[in-house]
Amino acid sequence: MSPILRQAGKQLLDGVLAACAWLIVEGLWTGTGWYLKQTAIWVLISLSVGGLFQLTRHVYSLTDVRDTMRLAMATLTLASLAVVLKVMTGPLGLFPPISNVAFGASILTGGFWGTLRVGCRWWRETRARKSANGKVDQRKFRTLIVGAGQAGALVLQELRRHTELGFHVIGFIDDNTSIYGERVHGIPVLGGTARLEEIVRKHKVTHAILAIPSAPGQAVRKLNSRLQSMRVQIKTVPGLYNLLGTQVWKPVIRDVSIEDVLRRDAVHLDHSALLEAIEGSVVLITGAGGSIGSELARQIATFKPKHLVLLGRGENSLWMIQRELHRLFPDQAYSLELMDIRKRNGLREIFQIYRPDIVMHAAAHKHVPFLETHPAEAVLNNIFGTMNVVEAALECGTRTLVSISTDKAVNPTNVLGASKRIAECIVLEASKKAAAGTSFVSVRFGNVLGSRGSVVPIFMEQIEQGGPITVTHPEMTRYFMTIPEASQLVLQAGVLGETGKVYVLDMGEPVKIADLAADMVRLSGLTPGRDIEIQFTGLRPGEKLHEELFLDQERSTTTLHSKVYETNPHGIDADKLAVGLEGFRKAIALPFKQRQPEIVRLLQAMVPTYTPSILGVGRYGGHAWNRRKPNSPLAPQEACRRKNPPSKDATAPWLVLNKSRVQTDEEPADRLPFSLEPWAPIDELDA
Repeated sequence: MSPILRQAGKQLLDGVLAACAWLIVEGLWTGTGWYLKQTAIWVLISLSVGGLFQLTRHVYSLTDVRDTMRLAMATLTLASLAVVLKVMTGPLGLFPPISNVAFGASILTGGFWGTLRVGCRWWRETRARKSANGKVDQRKFRTLIVGAGQAGALVLQELRRHTELGFHVIGFIDDNTSIYGERVHGIPVLGGTARLEEIVRKHKVTHAILAIPSAPGQAVRKLNSRLQSMRVQIKTVPGLYNLLGTQVWKPVIRDVSIEDVLRRDAVHLDHSALLEAIEGSVVLITGAGGSIGSELARQIATFKPKHLVLLGRGENSLWMIQRELHRLFPDQAYSLELMDIRKRNGLREIFQIYRPDIVMHAAAHKHVPFLETHPAEAVLNNIFGTMNVVEAALECGTRTLVSISTDKAVNPTNVLGASKRIAECIVLEASKKAAAGTSFVSVRFGNVLGSRGSVVPIFMEQIEQGGPITVTHPEMTRYFMTIPEASQLVLQAGVLGETGKVYVLDMGEPVKIADLAADMVRLSGLTPGRDIEIQFTGLRPGEKLHEELFLDQERSTTTLHSKVYETNPHGIDADKLAVGLEGFRKAIALPFKQRQPEIVRLLQAMVPTYTPSILGVGRYGGHAWNRRKPNSPLAPQEACRRKNPPSKDATAPWLVLNKSRVQTDEEPADRLPFSLEPWAPIDELDA
């Protein structure tokens, strides 16, 4: 049917219903005959008001709350016209009961129109349900919805719309005692989580959907564990931390993920202050294609910057974030700049073109074992790359620079941590040279879930392949937070923070990697040790058993945010920093056998708390470990810095030092534990 005919049919139906309403009220009210002239006038008035509120412009079978509100406003308008008629009865010489008839007819007309629209929706949903019942296995999943709030109600509506999924909701579970025994859209609230086992057994529940998007990870983990023990299959909905800017939460039903189990309270940002700081500003992000850089781009775009400059050296990753920004923020002005931060002149040129007000420096090499075998790359990228960004920002008058650091910079045992610690000191030194009113800060945090190279996607891949899951040490722990949470707190601390500070994000409690692996196996519906084996392979070059977030006497609180700590940073003396940087310039041009030991020496001289791992570049300090063989020895636990070392009982049998494999740095290169590539001098520093 054409749109014109469809609209004409809707208008005709509304007109007939309005006429019926007038005739019914007129016959009941006055007890006289029907006057077609008055009825026709009423129909015209009703259709005019209906047209004003566009009541026939929506699909009746999809009537929602907004459509109902428009209908209510139209009915109120008709009733108001009846009141006006009553006031004007005398001056216009109207029949006195006419205003009363109009008032009654307006209410009845609104009722008829509402019944028509709701009836169309009811008919559509009933027909869809019957149609789905003919296609879907009649053995539907007996389902509980955990959470009887707004999210639970939306989940119920979603399941009713998609009956082909086969979920038959038999009740809600909620700890709010005031709603026990009541119904949500016709479905009863059966009780609280304390009666979960009883309710599951009594109602023969096969599936449960966790509809608590604001619940912390500890609560999700507990519920997940209880339901799994009862062999109930579990689904969930996205947490509130997944929301971006003004996005509306949607009841997308999916499997429980490790992000849900480790979920923490949603971050509450100072949106007004961030909007004031970012709106209308030019923002440049280095490493914009990476996990943190791309999320920073999404978060910053919600605060309407004047221009967003996405800078990185990975063309595919830049292309991906470009597509996403175009989809999520079609009105946002942005530019892509394919540039390596090691290229000093090219980077300065970009800064002079855009003259960014805010710089988010997220570009860095972050892979610990790789940087142990290629320390010169860490020097070039993490140290000199940061220096290039800082110098370019100072030259073009950048108002705010935020450098992303890592918890590995605290008492480092690897090149990554030592290089990022020096990068922190470069930013601290720049804060002393920056103009008044500017802010140069670093923000330090640990691992982020789902980032490239993190354990979660690696474990997922190993589970899909049938195992085993490889964990380096049974006692290894790491701090984790989600990418959105880390990015939001970086914005809060960096953009609103005080210059010359190093801020540390509250990472919560450390998580045992072995426990994380076991949880991921269970979430996949498998049993650790039976379906998927967990193997311990030994510490990798540069790894610590336990990360730290603060140096001694460094931690202090701040009023900036409840999840942000402020440190009292200890920088490097300006002269010592300049000498060290010059030493690095010369070291990276040396032949391999001279370059690696010299870089280690310089890192130790500039970062006194740095203890090189003997599994990595520490071999240049007199020890070398052959890790070519599968049963290679590992470093003693003393090499893994931590304040509270694990108990002797926790030591695994394979964590035994085999002294017969100790080598010296005089051995030929072909016997060193890592493959060595020839090195050619490069010109990134002066390009």
